[in-house]
Amino acid sequence: MLPTLRQLQYLKLLAEQGSFGRAADAAHVTQPTLSSGIQELERTLGAPVVDRARSGVILTAVGEEALRRATVILNEAEELVEAAKNAGQPLTGRFRLGVIPTVAPFLLPRALPLLRARFPKLRLYLREDLTQRLIAALKAGQLDAALIALPFDMHGLNWAHVSDDELLAAMPAGHPLAKLKSADPQALEQEDIILLEDGHCLREHALAACGLKPPKTASGEESFAATSLPTLVQMVSSGLGVTFLPAMAVNAGLTDPASVAVRPIAPGHASREIVVAWRAGSNRAAEGRLLAEVLRE
Repeated sequence: MLPTLRQLQYLKLLAEQGSFGRAADAAHVTQPTLSSGIQELERTLGAPVVDRARSGVILTAVGEEALRRATVILNEAEELVEAAKNAGQPLTGRFRLGVIPTVAPFLLPRALPLLRARFPKLRLYLREDLTQRLIAALKAGQLDAALIALPFDMHGLNWAHVSDDELLAAMPAGHPLAKLKSADPQALEQEDIILLEDGHCLREHALAACGLKPPKTASGEESFAATSLPTLVQMVSSGLGVTFLPAMAVNAGLTDPASVAVRPIAPGHASREIVVAWRAGSNRAAEGRLLAEVLRE
């Protein structure tokens, strides 16, 4: 005998909800029905999957492993249903797209009307998060694709190119570097460099592209870091230092209200690559490529 998809769904809901009652409500079944399904799963596996306690339920070691595999199986089953529904009709029905914060507010306002007009049956669910969490969700089957920036470790993923996004130097409007046509990385290194906090890939992209090390004070810590690009711009406008901004954000008007000057970085032009990524082997690959094609417009 093999576990049924329904039994695996019960296990997943039980792990998420923490009690039989809440899991039964989420599954739209009675508690005895869900409990019976879990017991059948345990008989099939030959071992208990949960420990029942007054405070709720705790997955056993067997239950944790079963949940890990069940998540993969259920995601594949959901993709099978979506693929069958949308056969011959790309980008219709539900599509879960992750987007990094340094892209979402600058590209999506232009892209979403185009997607809506071209694919009226598309139900797009957006999740904005940092790259590493989006990739983890992508590999776990919680997302169908992700709009991210390279370079990044893309093991187990495929992707399609959207655009090359130039990285620009930004400094207070009255700064001496603002009088120059371009900014030299070595000159920037002599200034107080403010970056996004750890976890934002733009931080690493800017440092790597310019051959710079993370800025440190005498105590070995950064003096300033920002949680978002708008905050970063305001910090630069206030004279706290210089930074790097993506051209995508600047072209979208990010620096317009601030007293900030923006210059290209010389020699050459530092940039990051914007791509649509999906799990290797996913049946949403063709849709990922199509999405990238639309975003390129």
